[in-house]
Amino acid sequence: MATGRGRERQTAIYRAGAFGRTPSVPTDAAELERRAARRMTRQARAYVVGGAGEGASMRHNREAFDRHRIVPRMLRGAVDRDLSTTVLGTELEAPVLLAPVGAAQLVTRDSDVQIAEGAASARTPYVFSCQGGNPMEETAQAMGATPYWYQLYWSTDEPVVDSMIRRAESCGARALVVTLDTTLLGWRPQDLNLGSLPFARGQGIAQYTSDPSFRALVREQVRTASGPGEKVEVTLGAVRTLVSMTREYPGRFLANLRSPEPRAAVERFLGTYSNPALSWEHIATLRDRTSLPVLLKGVLHPDDAVRALEHVDGIVVSNHGGRQVDASVAALDALPAVRAAVGPEATVLFDSGIRTGADVFLALALGADACLLGRPHVYGLALAGADGVRQVVENVIAELDLTMGLVGVDRLSAITTDLLAG
Repeated sequence: MATGRGRERQTAIYRAGAFGRTPSVPTDAAELERRAARRMTRQARAYVVGGAGEGASMRHNREAFDRHRIVPRMLRGAVDRDLSTTVLGTELEAPVLLAPVGAAQLVTRDSDVQIAEGAASARTPYVFSCQGGNPMEETAQAMGATPYWYQLYWSTDEPVVDSMIRRAESCGARALVVTLDTTLLGWRPQDLNLGSLPFARGQGIAQYTSDPSFRALVREQVRTASGPGEKVEVTLGAVRTLVSMTREYPGRFLANLRSPEPRAAVERFLGTYSNPALSWEHIATLRDRTSLPVLLKGVLHPDDAVRALEHVDGIVVSNHGGRQVDASVAALDALPAVRAAVGPEATVLFDSGIRTGADVFLALALGADACLLGRPHVYGLALAGADGVRQVVENVIAELDLTMGLVGVDRLSAITTDLLAG
């Protein structure tokens, strides 16, 4: 009898349905987004669902998937399917990781911990967001034995960069993912029309307010503004509690934005978190700064991909889900040329536009080793917390498994362009 994660997930849903219980999280991508968007606040919806400019890059991402056609092969007996793979030393039960999504705290309290709990339940690695609502150490505890990576935005302050890397190493991250395409925030009208930047309200900055190097910057800023004395110690204590204030008492924090302590942390963050001058010279220092495998995220041009692999261990082909540059090339359209340029042995991951297991299949066929799932897991979070994250991930992996069986492949290495039309 055929088994696998697809059959297991189907069976669980249909058995519950026999007793009148339907899934709390929709199994199709369109209804998942619609229901999650209704559950979110206007600010959360603008930030999570919205994109750059007029949304052309988001449309391009989905249109790229729609242009490809899978050609199933018959009578191949793919009864037992192996979805497992290893990426830079991290073992994956399926070629899916959860992408870092900043400011998920807009959706629910303790967002990153809940995402981690859902990822662990689905036995799926999670790339912790540098713009998280929980410190990486708390999120790591929620992952248990499931592996996790850490995303890094390159700060304008080099000691903060080093501190973040050290913390990621210390808390057990298996790899470092440096995001390249957000040295500046893209033009995002849905956020701008609401005047809503979560970081300016202290949301999504917990990695910084829990970081000793960043706190030292805040302490120095307040000392410079206020002069030395006892007030400095009070200010430092306030900075240390900023994480819990923003997570547990958002109203209290907002009411105190004009006070020196949290306001200084927010202002320092806005001037620190990402470096517009980031260059290949910065990237070249990573080999001396960490023993972790390093991936560069946001690569779309083949020449950039080749150069990246002179310095790091892997790349993520991504246009940031269409959130940074409008009218950008679709990430899926960029993927084949990148793979051709770097060769078959290089580590190439993919994100931007993944919604279903069939999407994962297409990305693998076009050259990805594994895929990062972004917005959909946040939609699951909005609908059902950690269990919603689990359901979304399990649905995507289930569809990938069933697609493999129906197409006639029993292992990931057999998913090639030969199975696509044209």
